[in-house]
Amino acid sequence: MSKQVDSLNKKIPVVTMRAKATIGSILTVIIVLYIGSAIFTEAYPDEIIKGMPIVIDFIVKDLFPPNLGYADTVLTSLIETWNMAFLSTTLSAIVALPISFLAAANINKNKAFYKAFRFFLNILRTIPELILAVILVAIVGIGALAGVLALFIFSVGILAKLISETIEAIDPNPLEAIRATGGNIVQVIWYGVLPQIMPHFTSYSLYVLEINVRASVVLGFVGAGGIGLILKKQLAMFNFDNVSTIVIMTFIAVTIIDFISNRVRERLM
Repeated sequence: MSKQVDSLNKKIPVVTMRAKATIGSILTVIIVLYIGSAIFTEAYPDEIIKGMPIVIDFIVKDLFPPNLGYADTVLTSLIETWNMAFLSTTLSAIVALPISFLAAANINKNKAFYKAFRFFLNILRTIPELILAVILVAIVGIGALAGVLALFIFSVGILAKLISETIEAIDPNPLEAIRATGGNIVQVIWYGVLPQIMPHFTSYSLYVLEINVRASVVLGFVGAGGIGLILKKQLAMFNFDNVSTIVIMTFIAVTIIDFISNRVRERLM
């Protein structure tokens, strides 16, 4: 009887010794990798601390006060940046939707075509938008067109990947019911797939729009138009009061866009 009581009173560990050893080994490897990366790149915390007074001095003495008279020029470039992001996102959403059906295993039953489209999407996501912008600037010249094309290509890869995975996770019962009644592939997609994925599709498109607004700022540094183009020019001429105006107005614009996009996505989801 006492043995039974002792066995009942014995505590059962929440985490087994084997799990503890595995977690400990993983954490050790991660810590070693972090230390090795810091040593290899010479990214030591004390260097950041030493550089903080220089950063503060630059912000106080060079960036402020901003040149408010430059705001009209910044606003024009911000509108161009928004148009680049909006146009590239809209076009990529239109193109990515049909591609996503071909990249979904539960819709595209042909394994060869399925793997081919998945491989194609992997290639699109592998190439950074900055590299695409450099290539396209060389092809079409400096300006917003190169930025729109770069963001479009990159966004197609992201959107098609996200949507195809959403399609593969939908409820298969409506699809089977439509097929059982003699429905073709178009009817299966229209009546079985689209009603289930449209909230996710809209949410992902808005998320990609946020990404493209930020990315279009960076693309301007390689001549792909938008706010980044004038930011690069003002930095090269050491007009830091104009740079301050650009940074502040860009921050405000991106914050407003993110706020509106997040609210819309919350309502959809």
